[in-house]
Amino acid sequence: MSKDPHPAADPTKMGLSRSIAVLTSGGDAQGMNAAVRATVRVGLYTGAKVYFVHEGYQGLVDGGDNICPATWESVSMMLQLGGTVIGSARCQDFRTREGRMKAACNLVKLGITNLCVIGGDGSLTGANQFRTEWSGLLGDLVKAGKITDTEAKKSSHLNIVGMVGSIDNDFCGTDMTIGTDSALHRIIEVVDAITTTAQSHQRTFILEVMGRHCGYLALVSALSCGADWVFIPEMPPDEDWEDHLCRRLADQRSRGSRLNVIIVAEGAMSRDGKPITSEQIKKLVTDRLGFDTRITVLGHVQRGGTPSAFDRILGSRMGVEAVMALLEATPQTPACVVSLSGNQAVRLPLMECVQVTKDVTTAMAEGRFEDAIKLRGKSFENNWNTYKLLAHINPPDVKSNINVAIVNVGAPCAGMNAAVRSAVRMGLIQGHTMLAVHDGFDGLAHGQIEPITWTSVTGWTGKGGSMLGTKRSLPGKILEEISENIAKFSIHALVIIGGFEAYVGGLELVQAREKYEEMCIPMVVIPATVSNNIPGSDFSIGADTALNTITGTCDRIKQSAAGTKRRVFIIETMGGYCGYLATMAGLAAGADAAYIYEEKFGIRDLEVNVQHLVNKMKTTVKRGLILRNENSNANYTTDFIFNLYSEEGKGIFDCRKNVLGHMQQGGTPTPFDRNFGTKMGAKSVLWLTEKLRECYRHGRIFANTPDSACVLGMRKRALTFQPLSELKEDTDLEHRIPKTQWWLKIRPIMKILAKYDIKLDTSEHADMEHVIKKSPLGK
Repeated sequence: MSKDPHPAADPTKMGLSRSIAVLTSGGDAQGMNAAVRATVRVGLYTGAKVYFVHEGYQGLVDGGDNICPATWESVSMMLQLGGTVIGSARCQDFRTREGRMKAACNLVKLGITNLCVIGGDGSLTGANQFRTEWSGLLGDLVKAGKITDTEAKKSSHLNIVGMVGSIDNDFCGTDMTIGTDSALHRIIEVVDAITTTAQSHQRTFILEVMGRHCGYLALVSALSCGADWVFIPEMPPDEDWEDHLCRRLADQRSRGSRLNVIIVAEGAMSRDGKPITSEQIKKLVTDRLGFDTRITVLGHVQRGGTPSAFDRILGSRMGVEAVMALLEATPQTPACVVSLSGNQAVRLPLMECVQVTKDVTTAMAEGRFEDAIKLRGKSFENNWNTYKLLAHINPPDVKSNINVAIVNVGAPCAGMNAAVRSAVRMGLIQGHTMLAVHDGFDGLAHGQIEPITWTSVTGWTGKGGSMLGTKRSLPGKILEEISENIAKFSIHALVIIGGFEAYVGGLELVQAREKYEEMCIPMVVIPATVSNNIPGSDFSIGADTALNTITGTCDRIKQSAAGTKRRVFIIETMGGYCGYLATMAGLAAGADAAYIYEEKFGIRDLEVNVQHLVNKMKTTVKRGLILRNENSNANYTTDFIFNLYSEEGKGIFDCRKNVLGHMQQGGTPTPFDRNFGTKMGAKSVLWLTEKLRECYRHGRIFANTPDSACVLGMRKRALTFQPLSELKEDTDLEHRIPKTQWWLKIRPIMKILAKYDIKLDTSEHADMEHVIKKSPLGK
């Protein structure tokens, strides 16, 4: 464990003699329960007393049984439930000073001076006001004789930490708020279902999604399903949008499309601030084009259902960070929100975030729409730019005379097709000819190459697997044939979408440049594999879909185990030697242990885990869930672990085992994988176009520098291109994994939430950052 520069060296004693209360407020959001569960368990782990506040601020004002102690077992089986188990209410009383005085009195009587609030911007603003007035409220309570001087001194300062729980994703400073990803899951499930009926009848469907004054849900849904048009409040359409919309819909039909999808955010408006309604759009399309048009308002469906794996992990990580932020806070620290930026946990001053969120509303009201989009943050802006680029259907008349080939390599995964679709369309927009290579590097060697058009990739975003066909074979032994076909088909650039074979294959093609001049073309590898084991990227396309599949299966298995009592399930996951899926699914499903190759384990560790389960069976939670990565250990196989647990648990618990297998590679892609694939595909082709300009000399393309063959990866907070040759240093080629993997740092969280007595490394702080970097106002 690294040396801790902070004095609070032992995290298990940080919370001694401290009390933390947790409440959920405002509209509910899926994943709030994961945040509550993590806050409670990590609070207890630090030695603090933890209280539930039922029914949000109303419970804080009413006191009594609404504020009650939380135990380890009281948050069991909460992870997979949508909504909020401790209840939420819109509270008028808390808006008054009398109400806040009652709330302060209730907290002082219980000695609670740390408050964790999970809610939207209104709830968090209320919390900050409460904190600002705290000493005044205490003074009034002493005067009124409600509390003693001693009690007031003991509770002289209130610490507040917020977590943003809102499906709208309308809080500035945070990439994703708790619940947004799950709401997108609900929307995409509906869009997929509607698409099939719309195609049967050649209909136009108008879908109205939630989001209040924020267009995030509408925008990402439109990107994820390839909608024909999206209306968002941040960027109203141009004056003549009616003509433009009808032109686009008619154009799509003339290209052979059997359906149109239009997505409308509930807060959509025109440039002059008038609302644009679904009814208005329906009337327009029906009157002008005569298309059979239907409206579906999704409503509260979007708030419901089980939280996605992403929201459970987000809620759990935020809960841990929130407790640490509370216990490290001083009277001088401003109230903060914990959030995620890329895959980094960050702390941001609450009121700065609230201010920027208000600035967006102001910018929209004043008609400064470009500013509104910028203020929403980088991720919103990127989504909007990608949508704008891919929405234009008119490829330029002037062709670039460039041929770009796209190939899928390795095992299939969900989201590959989304990347192919956006790469093809982005290439056509640039004036290139796009070529589809079927069946991996073999197809490249055997000439299975044909042009691919705009309409041939229609509807690919939501399709699982690989439409181009894919193979695991590497190019090393067929370089001669590959170079001949690169010359024969005049391939000027190559997009390789796939897993570890795509990465190694890319390396082999780069090494072959010395011998074959044909290989001296720009190349880009887009990581797409359920295993998430590609050097140069924190995430790969397909991993999120696989994670949700595993998590969903674990939920069902836990339910079965809970019904039969005293049962332990051992589940084997895919991932090769990479423990990403086992670890993240362990966190999302609430597993007791996850065995992986990266974290060596021996017979002593297995004994500790068995003993842990024996102890667990004495509590009210009489079930166990163990995940094992398929290659975690050659000798401690799934069967071995199953036999060991069965023998040691005799008379205490019985065991069952499940090998999940190839179901993890199937299924329709999740919104994250569709969106991620779409952005990666588009970005890769824009980069190749730029590289081709640089490498064009004397009438031909010649690229042999290391930076002309890159992996496009997500690193911490941005999409970056890294030369294949440089990444070789960071690769364990034998075990097909990167040497450094970010997610290993969050493994301790899983163990703490499963009640293991381990030390949490608190040296890697999420220090307070500032959200107002450079306001585009006044430009």
